[in-house]
Amino acid sequence: MIVISSGIVDGIIDKKYGTYGTQFLKDMPTYSLPLTIKEYPRETKTFAVIMEDKDAIPVVGCSWLHWSVANLTKDSVAENASISRKDFIQGTNSWSSSLLPQPLDRYEAARYGGPTPPDKSHSYEIHVFALDISLDLDNGFYVNELYKAMDGHVIAQYTLKAVYNK
Repeated sequence: MIVISSGIVDGIIDKKYGTYGTQFLKDMPTYSLPLTIKEYPRETKTFAVIMEDKDAIPVVGCSWLHWSVANLTKDSVAENASISRKDFIQGTNSWSSSLLPQPLDRYEAARYGGPTPPDKSHSYEIHVFALDISLDLDNGFYVNELYKAMDGHVIAQYTLKAVYNK
């Protein structure tokens, strides 16, 4: 399986998908990256996506979750689909964290929350999982619920890595 994004060029995430973009919910960037999934198993029923920033660990003490998607039935996600598309469900991201002075509520944060590296350029991982089932999750799910629901149903996976420059 291969995952690509026209929003990532030479390993760099375009600035419009994060802190230097123009679309926000409160302080959270919401203009989501496009993704294309290729060469996935024929028996794939749905895809799941998790975008995380492990470079956030020294800053906030944990990996920062930017986006989680479940029950994606198409092999592509259009630019800004987090806001406009209704054919997949989205989990709560780390913008709901109590580590923030004014966290979003669980459902406000159930969308793409783009990169805003506070200290330096960070590396981001976009994990895409091909699944043999549709998952029994609701909008606003937590990523641990996604991992539990996927257990035993991942038939392929791919990680796309890119940097967002400070």
